[in-house]
Amino acid sequence: MFEETEQRLGPIDGLVNNAGISGGFAKVENVTAEALTRLMAVNITGSFLCAREAIKRMAKSGGGAGGVIVNMSSIAARTGSAGEWIHYAATKGAINSFTYGLAREVAADGIRVNAVEPGFIESDFHAAAGEPGRMARLAPTIPMQRAGTPEECAEAAVCCCRTPALTPPAPS
Repeated sequence: MFEETEQRLGPIDGLVNNAGISGGFAKVENVTAEALTRLMAVNITGSFLCAREAIKRMAKSGGGAGGVIVNMSSIAARTGSAGEWIHYAATKGAINSFTYGLAREVAADGIRVNAVEPGFIESDFHAAAGEPGRMARLAPTIPMQRAGTPEECAEAAVCCCRTPALTPPAPS
C-alpha cells in the first residue's frame, strides 16, 4: 500500500489511521475471543503497522522530510461505553496510549503525532453494529443535540496535518 501510494503521489508526509470496527454491541461477558481478536487486529494492529511504515518513510533520520500521523480515536476511550462497547472503548484507549507514546518517540525525527477523538458521528457505524436508531436515541444527550458528521471529523484530521513545513504559503 505504501509503495503504491509513493509511486502514484510521491513521498509520504502524512498518515491518517482511520480504519475501525465496533465489534458489535455486547457486554464483556458476551464478547467472544474471535470477535475480540478481530477488533484488536483492525483497531490497534492495523494503525500500529501503518504508523510503522509511515515512520520508515517520513523520519528525518532515515532520509525523510518529517510529517504527521493522525490516529482516529473515540470519546468511548474516556467514557468506557459500559453495557454496549467496552471492548471497542478499550481499543480506542489503546490508540490514545499509542498516540501519546509515539508522539514522544518520533518528535525528534520531525514527525508529529495527534489523535482526533470524536463523539457520536452520523454514519453507518451504529447500524452496522446492530442499532440503526442509536443516533436518534442518543441525540438528546449530546450538547449540540445532534451527532457530528464525517466531514467535521475530516476537518479535524486535516487541521492536525497542517504545519508550516507541509502547508504551502498563502498566495500573496
